[in-house]
Amino acid sequence: MPARLVLDTNVWLDWLVFDDPAVRPLRAAVAARAAEVLIDAACEAELARVLAYPLRKPPLDAAAQAACLAACRGVARRVAPEDTRARAAALPACRDPDDQKFLELALAASADLLVTKDRALLELGGRKRRPLPFRIATPEEAVRVLGAEAFPHG
Repeated sequence: MPARLVLDTNVWLDWLVFDDPAVRPLRAAVAARAAEVLIDAACEAELARVLAYPLRKPPLDAAAQAACLAACRGVARRVAPEDTRARAAALPACRDPDDQKFLELALAASADLLVTKDRALLELGGRKRRPLPFRIATPEEAVRVLGAEAFPHG
C-alpha cells in the first residue's frame, strides 16, 4: 500500500516551480506508486493563490500558473473531506491559523505524513502531549521515515 502524503504549499512550490532536489525523491516515489499525494479544495486554493505571487524573476505568468495547477491535479488525489469538525477538534491548534488546514487534511485523509518545511507545523510534530495520528516531517525526513524501498530513484 502506498504511503499517503499531504504536502504543504511550500513543498508543492519546491515540486512544481523550483525543482528542489530535496523533493525529487518524493516525486520519484509517487511516480513509482510507492506514495500518493492527497489534496483538498482549501489546500489547492492556497496553492493557486501563492502561485500568483512574485515567486521568482520573472514571475510566473497565467499560463505557467495554470500548468503548475494542472501538474498538481495530475499528481494529487483530491480528497473531499466529510464534515471533520468533530475529528479536527482533537487536533492541536497550529500557532499559524493558515496552516491548520494541512493538519485537518492529513487527519481527514488518514495520511501517514504531512510533509512541510514550516516551523509552526514542525513544532507540532515534535510535541509529546497530544500525539497525532500522522507524522509531520521535512522532505528529507520523509524520505528517511518511509525508507529507501519507497524511493527507488532517490
